[in-house]
Amino acid sequence: MARPIIAFLTDFGLRDHYAASMKGAALAVAPDAALVDITHDIAPHDVRAASETLAAAYRDFPAGTVFVAVVDPGVGSPRRAIAAHAGGYWFVAPDNGILSGVFARTPPERIVELSRVGEFANADMSRTFEGRDRFAPAAARLATGVAVERLGRDVPPDDIERLILPAPHVAAGDIGGEIVRVDRFGNLITNIERRVFEALRSARPMQVRVGEAVVPLVGTYADVPDGQLCAVFGSTNHLELAANRGSAAARLGLGTGARVVISPARD
Repeated sequence: MARPIIAFLTDFGLRDHYAASMKGAALAVAPDAALVDITHDIAPHDVRAASETLAAAYRDFPAGTVFVAVVDPGVGSPRRAIAAHAGGYWFVAPDNGILSGVFARTPPERIVELSRVGEFANADMSRTFEGRDRFAPAAARLATGVAVERLGRDVPPDDIERLILPAPHVAAGDIGGEIVRVDRFGNLITNIERRVFEALRSARPMQVRVGEAVVPLVGTYADVPDGQLCAVFGSTNHLELAANRGSAAARLGLGTGARVVISPARD
């Protein structure tokens, strides 16, 4: 039988003990689980960046993986803790919109509030570290096959917090979007998916405008000389602005929220 997989995404960083303590709490319940770090380098309290990053990663995992996503500015407050089933995966997280990116791609089939604290959370739960004391133990229970209804009561999918995620728009043959994530290479990832582009692309060459720059749309980074800006559809099939062997973010001085337009090249 395959080992259960629990994957973690947080803003805890690796300087302190927080990420390790959370994984230790999971192993105390599910000692045979394979633990995977998506990242612990989300900027502190940046729920939207966490949502975008989780949405970019989860479909690369085997079905049945349990994801623990903890970027939680409201830790200890009355905000709910939830477990959700979507697309063959489980997600355990605070109810603060962090799962919005996943749900935009894969609507949830079931959501449960983690309300049975006494049985499935640490008895001496800290109000400042629910990642260790509530979320990790609940995820480990799910990974070991505990039925989700034992963790708490059902929550209607339309009764959870959702982030307002920007969507691309189409007008007069142009596709407009915005930068939603900046990776460690300085690539500027947008919300424009390849399928939208393919449905609307023109027979004419296409160009990408961002800020004051017009950059070529190419197949991969090495299609342009070192240091030159380009646009590519990356590994998540979203348009990204890049600089071959460089940082597009540094070159353009742009970050999340900047507008991007794909349009037929002007004569």
